[in-house]
Amino acid sequence: MTFEHILFSVEAGVATLSLNRPEQLNSFNAAMHGEVREALKRVRQNPEVRVLLLTGEGRGFCAGQDLADRNVAPDAEAPDLGESIEKFYNPLIRALRDLPLPVICAVNGVAAGAGANIPLACDLVLAARSASFIQAFCKIGLVPDSGGTWSLPRLVGLARAKALALLGERLTAEQAEQWGLIYRVVDDAELRDEALKLARHLATQPTYGLALIKRSLNASLNNDFDTQLDLERDLQRLAGRSEDYREGVAAFMAKRTPSFKGR
Repeated sequence: MTFEHILFSVEAGVATLSLNRPEQLNSFNAAMHGEVREALKRVRQNPEVRVLLLTGEGRGFCAGQDLADRNVAPDAEAPDLGESIEKFYNPLIRALRDLPLPVICAVNGVAAGAGANIPLACDLVLAARSASFIQAFCKIGLVPDSGGTWSLPRLVGLARAKALALLGERLTAEQAEQWGLIYRVVDDAELRDEALKLARHLATQPTYGLALIKRSLNASLNNDFDTQLDLERDLQRLAGRSEDYREGVAAFMAKRTPSFKGR
């Protein structure tokens, strides 16, 4: 597949996927969904990829759904937006959340609608100081999707989640950091470099174990305490059998820098 609406590259273990419809603030249409799906498939199938970096081109990260792609005339039949969610957005969110490697999201500029919730499915979110997050669904009579109604209450609490979803007010990057919605705010000019620096660091780490950490923390949001203890036992068993664990211990004992392979 030739990509027209995204940029995709792999270098030094880091796959970079950049949404590339800048004139439309990187809003999603069906074609871009297909390209992102193909890129994530390549990430999963390529053993050389250790980290995924997701970002956007131009002055915005993502304005959500391209409404021109589903323009509804007054006399037209109402669209089935549930089908769109089932076909496009839910698979995207699940793919990001379940990807067995660290996923970094660098939010440049506005992140609205689904574009505000897609980063919340990633593992580490950096945002430019000028970035903002807007749960714009309420402004056109819709419900937050792309995992928003699940992620927001868990990250910022029910009261703030309701305010964001019901009012659709702009949340600045600084507020998002203070509320625990994202990991870190950086200056605009440094966003891409800081995100790549973080991605390149993670690519040198024991990413098999990092994937298990990601899996365990995600599961903890729904598990009771005893179930989580059992999961820790089971995942630690897997981690202890990995090549990376053996290498990490050997490097520690030899007082040298480890060379992890993600296996």
